[in-house]
Amino acid sequence: MRLLLTAAAFVLAAGTASAKVSVQCGGSFSNFVAGMKQAAVRKGHSQANVDAFFASVRHDPATIKADRSQGIFTKTFTEFSRALISQNRMDHGRANLRKYAAVFDAMERKYGVSRGVLTAFWAFETDYGAFQGNFNTLNSLMSLSHDCRRPELFQPQVFAALELFERGDFNPKTSTGAWAGEIGMVQMLPGDIIEAGVDGDGDGMVNLRTSPADALLSGANMLRELGWKAGEPWLQEVVVPANLDWSKTGLNHSMSVSQWAKLGVKPRSGTLGPSGLKASIVLPQGRKGPAFIAYPNYRVYFEWNQSFVYVTTAAYFATRLEGAPVFNAGNPDPGLSGAQMKQLQKKLAARGHDVGKIDGILGAKTRQAVQKEQVRLGLPADAWPTTALLNAL
Repeated sequence: MRLLLTAAAFVLAAGTASAKVSVQCGGSFSNFVAGMKQAAVRKGHSQANVDAFFASVRHDPATIKADRSQGIFTKTFTEFSRALISQNRMDHGRANLRKYAAVFDAMERKYGVSRGVLTAFWAFETDYGAFQGNFNTLNSLMSLSHDCRRPELFQPQVFAALELFERGDFNPKTSTGAWAGEIGMVQMLPGDIIEAGVDGDGDGMVNLRTSPADALLSGANMLRELGWKAGEPWLQEVVVPANLDWSKTGLNHSMSVSQWAKLGVKPRSGTLGPSGLKASIVLPQGRKGPAFIAYPNYRVYFEWNQSFVYVTTAAYFATRLEGAPVFNAGNPDPGLSGAQMKQLQKKLAARGHDVGKIDGILGAKTRQAVQKEQVRLGLPADAWPTTALLNAL
């Protein structure tokens, strides 16, 4: 179950609070706390509430350590998905779909988000509520706000937590969750709770830790606010022709479903989505591995989590929960080791490509750069880096 907690911890949800740094990061933590208190008062919070809210805050080195440890996302899609999608998660997910059928019915009617989607998040984030994290939420948010890696993400969440505290929905001493500040069964940041929290069980409160109805409807409401389109598909496994123009694949390219069909793309099961929808062909491990068609709703996942492998696994698991078969893993070319991936990123950067941080993770920018170099070198441009590409560079 530690794998689950690790996966949940890497959520990089942007939240709905304004991403603005209020206080200079770094330096003495006590001085930083004083600065955050002053900023809170300037935002209109009473001095008494501010003093009470920040009274117990402490720097948490374990939070910073967790933020620096993201090795799980160096796994391939097949490795990652097989690790997260256990038979127990499948069985438990199907049981919850039956147990909370009325909640899911209401969720789909009101927000248009398919039940498999929220069930998959529920599974991956907290194992259906069993492991919600034991980090003190305020300490984590303040430690990450003080750290200079991403203060613009976390400082607004501190003030959102202060607002929840003033409502009586947050205890700075006892409220706990994931190391990145997410709370509850589907792990939502304080700003998201304020914007999208829903009282799903009708008890007059929004309790994401103990109420599945509140958690599921709140998660669905957040997805809708992030752009989820009711009734539309999100991801579907497909069979692609061997002569497909691979340079047209990837999330940076899209065309209508009908155009993909004309090129020979076929669903592995069921039927393709509406012909007019714009879609992309996603090849997590290149042209010889699994293949999916990604519809517009798939992109909404990246507003919840920025990891390609996590997003694709969560989206695929949602389809499995709704009856899709196990994906065809194919026989992809071996990927690169972490050290080789860093070497590749350095070579790509030296050629003028923006690959982001040299971190050994095959993210969106690295994939796009790989595809461009494959085109230049006359290699199959499926955005999957191999030793052949590394040697060619």
